[in-house]
Amino acid sequence: MALTNERIRIRMEGYDHEVLDRTASEILATAKETGADVHGPIPLPTRIERYTVLRSPHIDRKSREQFEIRTHKRLIDILRPTQRTIEALNKGLSLPPGVDIKIRVIAAG
Repeated sequence: MALTNERIRIRMEGYDHEVLDRTASEILATAKETGADVHGPIPLPTRIERYTVLRSPHIDRKSREQFEIRTHKRLIDILRPTQRTIEALNKGLSLPPGVDIKIRVIAAG
């Protein structure tokens, strides 16, 4: 019993791309076991935030240090999910620390 006019869009964010890819492969395996069509994981552009900090405010005023935070993103579309797919994603999905996930149900029209 497939919900033909709906799809589930899963968007994941994290600082470590290896953990993010491992989580995406777990979601793919879970969705494929329940008989749903899966597109992804699609890598989205990485957001890079850079910060420049003075090393010393006194004599070495021109000496600076730079830091950056990279936020990696992945997108997974599950087309024609079944009721088993939704139950498996709700119950069997254990997220590692540092991975943020957003799940949206989109009515395809």
